[in-house]
Amino acid sequence: MAVFTTGEAVALDLPIARIPTRAVAFVIDVLLQLLFGWLLVMVALAVLAGVDTDGAWWDTAFTVMFVAVLAGYPIVWETLLRGRTPGKAALGLRVVRGDGGPIDFRHALTRGLAAVIIDFWGFGVFGAIGVLTSLCSARARRVGDVLAGTVVVYDRNPIPWPKLAIMPPWLQGWAQQLDLSGLTEDLALPARHYLTRYFELTPETQQQLGRALVTAVCRRIRAVPPPGTPPLHILGAIVSERQRRTLGVPAQPNLMPLEHVSW
Repeated sequence: MAVFTTGEAVALDLPIARIPTRAVAFVIDVLLQLLFGWLLVMVALAVLAGVDTDGAWWDTAFTVMFVAVLAGYPIVWETLLRGRTPGKAALGLRVVRGDGGPIDFRHALTRGLAAVIIDFWGFGVFGAIGVLTSLCSARARRVGDVLAGTVVVYDRNPIPWPKLAIMPPWLQGWAQQLDLSGLTEDLALPARHYLTRYFELTPETQQQLGRALVTAVCRRIRAVPPPGTPPLHILGAIVSERQRRTLGVPAQPNLMPLEHVSW
């Protein structure tokens, strides 16, 4: 499993596809590519057989077929099926962006060209480069994935719901008045990880790490943390408010003003 941070500032845990499963999907796609290439050759022979042409026409035809089979096949399928080829679909795999979102033509084009030139064919020594780079990557990314900013994951199981922070009602009014423009992803991500992994930490780590994050976050957004409030509640309020603004959810009335709370 790996944590993907979406554009809406939420975290998703998705299972990474490893080499054995991806290899089976790759073999299925290669077999289909061979079939597709054979069909193109038959069409080219039928079209050019009765035409008085020189060798340049045949060279051009086979070059076009070569590119269509090796690069066009994965690019078209991954674009139309949002990250899937027939082989990946058979194994329950999908290519997603680094933030867990669906890919588009640009990502598919980069992956397809890198597969032909670097990972598998061309300079790839029949897949050795793709396998080695996947083994050295924590997310099993080949060169094409690194260049395109993508990851291959399992999507046969239901995608889990995003982990949204919960706003403590007694901090709602305080959080809605904050200027969160200075809270960049380099601090928001550790704060979200702290909230999602809170109960896995030891009590000492909960307090020490929480206080350090509260200090860093409040310094960045130029806010004074409410006195006597646990770091878990402060970070939960800040992250929840940031997610609410990112998602465009209307603010709810503050039912418990901060000044009425007994600390």
